[in-house]
Amino acid sequence: IMAGGIGSRFWPLSRTSKPKQFIDILGTGKTLLQQTFTRMNRICPAENILVVTSQLYKGIVLEQLPDITPDQVLLEPMRRNTAPCISFANYKIKQKNPDAVVVVAPSDHLILNEDKFIETINKAIAFTSQNDALLTLGIKPSRPETGYGYIQVGASVDDQTPNLKKVKTFTEKPNVELAKVFVESGEFFWNSGIFVWSLKSISTAFEKHLPEVDGLFRDTAVYFGTNEEKKRIEQAYSECRNVSIDYGVMEKADNVYVICSEFGWSDLGTWGSLYTHLNKDAKQNAVIGKNVMLYDSSNTIVNVPDNKLVILQGLEDYIVVESDDILLICQKKDEQEIKNFVNDVLMEKGEKYT
Repeated sequence: IMAGGIGSRFWPLSRTSKPKQFIDILGTGKTLLQQTFTRMNRICPAENILVVTSQLYKGIVLEQLPDITPDQVLLEPMRRNTAPCISFANYKIKQKNPDAVVVVAPSDHLILNEDKFIETINKAIAFTSQNDALLTLGIKPSRPETGYGYIQVGASVDDQTPNLKKVKTFTEKPNVELAKVFVESGEFFWNSGIFVWSLKSISTAFEKHLPEVDGLFRDTAVYFGTNEEKKRIEQAYSECRNVSIDYGVMEKADNVYVICSEFGWSDLGTWGSLYTHLNKDAKQNAVIGKNVMLYDSSNTIVNVPDNKLVILQGLEDYIVVESDDILLICQKKDEQEIKNFVNDVLMEKGEKYT
């Protein structure tokens, strides 16, 4: 489980001190990390689940996941994107079981149909345990979303699983026009960022496509379990470049497959994506907060503390969020700007607010 991000597009609720994976963002009584762990625990026993996160969050991970030990929490000294995180975990898993099949999942995704998800993952495990394959889960797109990467699919390759196909291309986040073309073609699926592969297949792929990253963690693995481990991991991360698994491995490899799926998935990357999954009133307003009064407002998402009385008038397609000492009011169509706001706040007001 990858749990090291800071979720800056969910600011100000998601902050560096407590990112969105550690928050009950859906109001279910469980944080996103806890939901992910419970889901994964249906696939494998708790002792086989590793959480990769920042050194900052060790305490909060162990507090939220009482079923795991400190050894199962892999601590990154700095963020270097998903490829180093996965390489680090690979070498930890190799010590435990070199013949393992590995499921890689972000900690902060929403999955509404868990039974369908488990069924899909089990098919992926069956295929990757028998084939040299790097497999990702592709999601049938319901709209021309510009916040996701896309996967173009080719022919089916498995008679037992007709929705298992060879990947033709990976595409970064498109503009609206291109996203519409993708969705209408029927050949493109959203890239969920959930992967399944055998340890042997992903290790070979790293050796071939990211040899410098692989080499750093291979050298570091010699020191796992010794007093030198922490220092060597810090050294590896300081030398390692920032690279995603998609860019570093998946886009270059020729043994990449996808299971095209529908299980009520969202990466919950933005307030807009959360809005689509919340209950709404007659005017399509989604409100989290017990003391909110709306007048002449529609299609707006509001997330404010219960102890604050909030009256809103005349808002259409807005995001209104208050968290601690920050109030954000932003048009939904401009929500991709929130990351830029956070950078500006950091520069002008300091870390306290980020």
